[in-house]
Amino acid sequence: MDRMSALDSAFLHLEDGHSSLHIGSLALFEGPTPPQEQILGALDRRISAIPRLRQRPHHVPLSVGRPAWVDDPYFRLGDHVRRLAAPEPGGTAELHEVVDAAMAELLPHDRPLWDDLLVEGLADGRWALITRVHHSMADGIAGTDLLTAMLDSGPGGPETESARIPPPRTAPVSAPASGPVSGPASGTPTELVADAVADQARLRGAEVRRLAGRLRATVEHPVAAARTSYDVARGLAEFSRALVPTTVSSLVGPLDRERRFLWTEIDLTAALAVRHELGGTLNDVVLTIVTRGFRDLERFRGEHTSPRSVRCLVPVSVRAPGSATLDNEVSALLVTLPVELEDPRDRLNEVSIRMRRAKASHEAVAGTWATSVAGALPPTALAGFLHVAFRLPQRALTTVVTNVPGPSTTLYLAGRRMTATYPYVPIADRLRTGVAVTSYDGRLLFGITADRASTPDAAVLVSGIEAGFAELEELARPRKARR
Repeated sequence: MDRMSALDSAFLHLEDGHSSLHIGSLALFEGPTPPQEQILGALDRRISAIPRLRQRPHHVPLSVGRPAWVDDPYFRLGDHVRRLAAPEPGGTAELHEVVDAAMAELLPHDRPLWDDLLVEGLADGRWALITRVHHSMADGIAGTDLLTAMLDSGPGGPETESARIPPPRTAPVSAPASGPVSGPASGTPTELVADAVADQARLRGAEVRRLAGRLRATVEHPVAAARTSYDVARGLAEFSRALVPTTVSSLVGPLDRERRFLWTEIDLTAALAVRHELGGTLNDVVLTIVTRGFRDLERFRGEHTSPRSVRCLVPVSVRAPGSATLDNEVSALLVTLPVELEDPRDRLNEVSIRMRRAKASHEAVAGTWATSVAGALPPTALAGFLHVAFRLPQRALTTVVTNVPGPSTTLYLAGRRMTATYPYVPIADRLRTGVAVTSYDGRLLFGITADRASTPDAAVLVSGIEAGFAELEELARPRKARR
């Protein structure tokens, strides 16, 4: 049995009626819309190579063990690939309506935690694919890798005649062995509890061995051990300073069930030119134009753009090079966005300084250490803490901005070219907005998630992002061209 990590299970525990914790994307394709059999045939040959897509979460009674991934004995691909027609006339407004409804819907936990929704009937002969993957299964990088793995790198997909949809299974299959965790894929509650307790005993033994190894390494390499401890302590100190409550803002507050999903894009070559001319990293440029978006939104609402009103969680991958697992291997940096600055060059410089400071403070190292500590806690205590802690009002964070490199090649599904893929990031814990960014086909693609009830003006954030890039692009042009 493949037991979830502490971080994976946290995303499962934190989901409630107001927060659907799945990541996802809206992909647009050239027409014509392929028939359902061709779509299923194209996806089936990929899914067979990714066992996690056939597995569902399996909870242990009383939370004495973390949930595990077990094979779904009744998995049927057609249950996860739905199809509907967009309302007429199939324009952008109608597509927004479909995407908003899909992203607000919870993924059922009694089957594999993913689905695809094919949307046909769009204007200009296009069609769309809305993909949802629960955050307990994958982080942003793993989700992007999964999208790439599910699609083709060329237009030569399988022929419709050769498509074969597997029939429903009628008997459970063994869960794949993974690491030290083992046990039955199903059983009575007593057997599940006994198996979880045995797993915990094995994990505690492994932790003792790891601790002994660390002590031995400390004795043999005291300087390196001291440096690591210093990095963790420094990162924790920086985290504690960053968690000082933000200024009261309408950007933070209770969430409703419904969501709004908006999207926009900018030219990647132009963004790289801005970075080259004005300095900083590409991610600094992204955060700077997002800063302009939040500045415009606060000013639109008549609120003061306080220096501490928008604190942003920036996920940071801690994956080992070449890692291709479907799980969460991520830490985070906390950065306060300088929405009080009016000059775009000043905003970019300040964002660059704050990002360099956050990286140098080893916040990501401290976050990884905290996750490992959480993994060592008894599952019952950790689940109880998460249920309480993330349902209390907080003012430490305002939003989340995630930037994940997208597919490096043009992708196809059933022979149709994907023209765009707009990423979706979930919002929870009183964060009323979130911004996800990826790259594809020479563009930076932005997906903006907003709580529908509290953020009816989310379009102001989008237009601010667009305006923020336009002013940086103008600054980056040669002086003669500007005149």
